[in-house]
Amino acid sequence: MLTLKFVVKSISAALVSACTFVSLQAQVSLPAVFSNNMVLQREKPIAIWGLASAGEFVTVNFANQTKTAVANSVGKWQIMLDAMPANDKPSIVTITGKNTIQLTNVLVGDVWLCSGQSNMEYPLDRKLKKYALPKKSIDSSELELKATKPNAIRYLYVERTLNQPDLPTKGWADGNDTMVRYVSAIGYYFAKEIYATTKVPIGIISSSWGGTRVEQWTPNWAYKQSPIFKAQAKDANYKIDGMHPGQMFDKLIAPILPYGIKGMLWYQGESNCMVEDQTTYPAKMELLIDTWRNLFNDKQLPFYYVQLAPYNYTARKDAKPHTLQSLPLTWEAQTKNLAIPNTAMVVTTDLVDNLADIHPSYKWIVAHRLALCALAKNYQQKLEYSGPAFKATKIKKNKIELSFSHVGTGLISSDGKPLTWFTIAGADNQFVPATATIKGNKIIVEAAQVTKPTQVRFAWNETAQPNLFNVEGLPALPFRTVVN
Repeated sequence: MLTLKFVVKSISAALVSACTFVSLQAQVSLPAVFSNNMVLQREKPIAIWGLASAGEFVTVNFANQTKTAVANSVGKWQIMLDAMPANDKPSIVTITGKNTIQLTNVLVGDVWLCSGQSNMEYPLDRKLKKYALPKKSIDSSELELKATKPNAIRYLYVERTLNQPDLPTKGWADGNDTMVRYVSAIGYYFAKEIYATTKVPIGIISSSWGGTRVEQWTPNWAYKQSPIFKAQAKDANYKIDGMHPGQMFDKLIAPILPYGIKGMLWYQGESNCMVEDQTTYPAKMELLIDTWRNLFNDKQLPFYYVQLAPYNYTARKDAKPHTLQSLPLTWEAQTKNLAIPNTAMVVTTDLVDNLADIHPSYKWIVAHRLALCALAKNYQQKLEYSGPAFKATKIKKNKIELSFSHVGTGLISSDGKPLTWFTIAGADNQFVPATATIKGNKIIVEAAQVTKPTQVRFAWNETAQPNLFNVEGLPALPFRTVVN
């Protein structure tokens, strides 16, 4: 956990970064995260900040609230509006100093931050990146681009540039704006499902960058203060496992802070897998989650993330060679972060058409599974949100009995065929293909050539696309029962 001293210093540093936009005039100005059409976070105090002349009084009026702040010696000011309920009636925020700014068509609802690398960046209009058509269904995105979108869903698209003093965005827009083509497809579908179920206005902040590592989304100072990583962070121009931290955080996240949000959606890890970062990745993710939660002023902020999809990493010519187990070890590393409170992970082993394509097409299914996490954990919906997760083993002579959490209303084979991708071994660690049979909410694993089994592996291969699901249609998490 982060200390109070760390938190205070972190928030202070973030506020400095968030106000890096320059104003040499006396007029009141706002950072780019504030614009017409925005969604403000309900049921939390709402921060609004900006620049003015030193000593200038700035008044903010919204929803029958009037609050005043005085710009400090360098012209920075911030006010906190009281928490308010959701409101889908477009309203006006008025900011008054020596000049007046009015932000129109503003809603109050839930704001979700979508971040990570290319599979989260993957736009609603897949043709922008020339991504492949899905083979198992029609292209849902083409239909969505033509459809009329509800006014109560808004999007803030953050552009891929690091050379602007403020957040690189053209501001908030609704789904009927052409900008929606560029928004994260996962964020778009997630918002659509959450709104359809709850009727609460939804704001999506889409801030991702393909090919990035988790270190780049974590502030430089967080590594310097981390008990785990501070030894690597002593030099002024230090690297963590060969990577300079913080670039994406500084330009694409810090200027958003401390804008109120409901939670975070994250899809990242491919670039860390490529450098064989399975050992330290869980600690890096925990550092990112803890740091972001503190900077967004909510230590319980939901953090829902996507486990990487099957892919032929062994075919790549990366600096570090890969084995068939490199991806399963990354899956295991990602699963470890489920021990952090208020997290959930969705599995994608069934969503790959081409193992040579690192960008699976079925983003609406990924978004649906993330929406299940949010609906179950944040919107009081009684539903199963995870696929079967390994819990315990019991050895019974020449068989191993596996038990699971998140069985939902039962375990099934998704295609009605025998369960796939189970292997079993004895003390010699020689794994062989196994027969796996569903027995109630448990699975019995055995192989004739292993008379004294000690361990089981499931989907322990980068190409694994197994058929173990729960009745709710969610795929099981890859696992091994003994960690060597």
